[in-house]
Order: sequence, then structure tokens, then C-alpha cells
Amino acid sequence: MSDLKNILKKLESNNVFLTGGAGVGKTTITTKIIDHYEKDLKKVAKLASTGMAATLINGQTLHSFLDLGISSNIEELIENKKENPKKKIKKIISSMDLIVIDEISMVSSNLFDMIQLRLKQSNFKGTLLVVGDFLQLPPVVRGSRDVSFAFESKNWDFFKFDYVVLEKIYRTDNLVFIDLLNNVRFGIMSEEIHNHLNSYIKPFEEDLKKVTYLFGKNISAEQHNKKLLEEIDSELFVRPSEVIKHISSVKSTDIDRFMDDARIDKFLRLKVGVPILFTRNSWNYFNGERGVVTSVDDEFIYIKKSDGTIIKLKPVAEDKKRWTEKTVDGKKLFIEESLFTVYQFPVKLAFAITIHKSQGMSIKNLIIETREIFAPSQFYVALSRSSNPENLNLVSPGKQWHSLIFVNSKALSFVKSLS
Repeated sequence: MSDLKNILKKLESNNVFLTGGAGVGKTTITTKIIDHYEKDLKKVAKLASTGMAATLINGQTLHSFLDLGISSNIEELIENKKENPKKKIKKIISSMDLIVIDEISMVSSNLFDMIQLRLKQSNFKGTLLVVGDFLQLPPVVRGSRDVSFAFESKNWDFFKFDYVVLEKIYRTDNLVFIDLLNNVRFGIMSEEIHNHLNSYIKPFEEDLKKVTYLFGKNISAEQHNKKLLEEIDSELFVRPSEVIKHISSVKSTDIDRFMDDARIDKFLRLKVGVPILFTRNSWNYFNGERGVVTSVDDEFIYIKKSDGTIIKLKPVAEDKKRWTEKTVDGKKLFIEESLFTVYQFPVKLAFAITIHKSQGMSIKNLIIETREIFAPSQFYVALSRSSNPENLNLVSPGKQWHSLIFVNSKALSFVKSLS
């Protein structure tokens, strides 16, 4: 039985935790599950703890959907007078057939407790699909250095998850590199791994316009993009995004935050000859694929991919949505409505991108700035973006590799227990 059919079968009667390392197809299968439910006219809440993760599944944040306000734990819910959700929130949650929570590794135990509370308060009868890898990016807890994962919540066992572990990596077929990724994911270090990583410290491609620099910090990526764009001697084209509000109460700050999370440029700056990365998947390009701008006109940009194919690209629509109750033909229905729509070309400059914003990307020509690695599993996330290790370069970290290959011990124990 295929992984998709297996998970759909399990979801008929059980909650499911879908996991596996980077590049095993978690997002692809999650999207297919959502499509399957929605084609059957079933209601699906697509959720994640951060706006960035939510936009990748065309969903919304947990705090928004569950009406948690700014609370980070149940005590703050009570302080903020949010311990009892509004009646309409309960009705919306109760109406869902499936709730998907993506990037579960970034959900803290306190947030998971609040999730369980809201589902219990709303008498939720559907099923829960949580997706992610606890050996990737951990929760970020405001004002605290202590990391407490969703699986540490006393309510994790309450859901009695069926575990589905995906193992086949699709991003690359280089078996030696796949073995390296698995070792780095589990924080394993040896002389062989040390030497393997050293082999990627080699002379850079002289023309930095042909590679993508992966940084840990936003400011580094922004400065690198700006510098190399200025070096291209051709006309600058600035393409502003177009925003259409469907709800008059939408705030400009909400739009700006959505665009940043969704990797949408408010003003896209391009030149003929500039390399780009696609930021979405489509039938003729994929998230992280590289191309070069060959022409720009009033409506389209023309992009040449590495295989010589020319794509005539137009702006795509990205919607900020929410679930709400509406009266249609005299009947009260729960529908997913669009708050606003942003139109922009689904590309970013390919000179540089941050590790965080490279989520879901497969990048062929990659340089990783290892000196900006600072969080557990961050190096693994960066390394696993590479789809062609022959074109992978690592900046010498200036310290021992074991200082970059570190994972959270609690996450490591939990993931090991799955196998």
C-alpha cells in the first residue's frame, strides 16, 4: 500500500503523526491528503505555528485559527481572558473533518496543551494530522531558552497517534550524501564524516551569480542580494505587488507580515541576466529551482531554466484565508474565505536566501555560510537543501564540525524511539 493510501486509511479512525527527515516528501503527501479531503467537500483546517510554515500549505497560524491571541501557555490564556473561546470559534473548530498541523517540531509543549484544550472545548470529532521532524527547527519560546517539544506535553499521548515514518529521500539520489545527511540529522560525528564535510570546503565558483548563498541571518542575505544585483549592468525593473482587500478591516501590518512569511516581495527588483529561485511549485517549475531572467515586459517576465526551457511567467495570486460562518441562501455554512489577495511573481533573487526561508526548497548550486549556524539542527536543515552535492560548497566554519552538528537530546531520544 502506498504511503498516501496508508495514511488516508489510518485517518478514517485515528490521528496520525507523519514524520521523516528532510526531502522525504512530507509536504507533498500532506498536500495530497488535503486535496483528497477537499475534493470530497470535507473541511480541512491547515495550520502551523509560524506564518512562514502556514503559507507553505496555504493555511493559517494556530494562534489565529484557535483564537489564542498572544498567549503562549494556558496560564496566559486565563490572564488574557481567552480561556473560553467565542461560540463561533467553537462551532468552526467542531465543524472540521481534519485538522492538519505542519512543522510540529516548532510547536512547544505549552502550545500543544492549548491546542488540546481548544479541541476539547469545541467537542472536535474529526481527526488530527501532525507533520514534521523533531530533528529540524525547534520551537522558539518568547523570553525563554528552555525548549519543550510538543511530544513532551502531557496531552501528546491523549491523541494516540499512529506514527508514519517516511524514509526514502527524493531530493537527491547521491547515496553517499544521503548517508552524510542521516548522520548529521542524528548528531553523529566521526573522522569519516569530518573528512567528508571538509571535502566541500573548496574553491568557490568565481562567478557568485551562478550560485545561491545560504545564510543564517536576514541582514546577510539582504546585503549579498543587493550587492550582486547592483553589479549587473542592465536596466532595473521594479515590479510592485498588487493587493486586493476582500475585508475592509484588514490592516496594512497584516498584509506586510503575510508577504514576508510567504516570501513575496513588496517591490520585486529584477534585471535581465539576474538569476532567480522559484518560490512555489507548479507543473513547469519547482520550489528552489533556478533560472535566469531573459526579458521583462509590462505583464510577464521570461525565465530561462537550466535545461534551456523558457517560461513565460505571470504574477500568481496568494490568498490570506480564514474559516468563518456565513449565511448562504438562508443557511448558515462554515466556509474558508479570503481576507485579501496578493499578486506577485513567485520568484526571489537567487544570490542569497536564509536557511529559514529556504524551507521546502531543493537547490542545486549552493554555498552554506557555516559561521552563521547557531541553533540545534540548523546545519542539517541547511545541508539538506542541496539537491546536487557535487555543486555544494561549505564556508570553513573556523571551528570543529562537531560544534555545528548538534541536536536537542530530548528530540533525539524521541525520534530514535520511533524506529
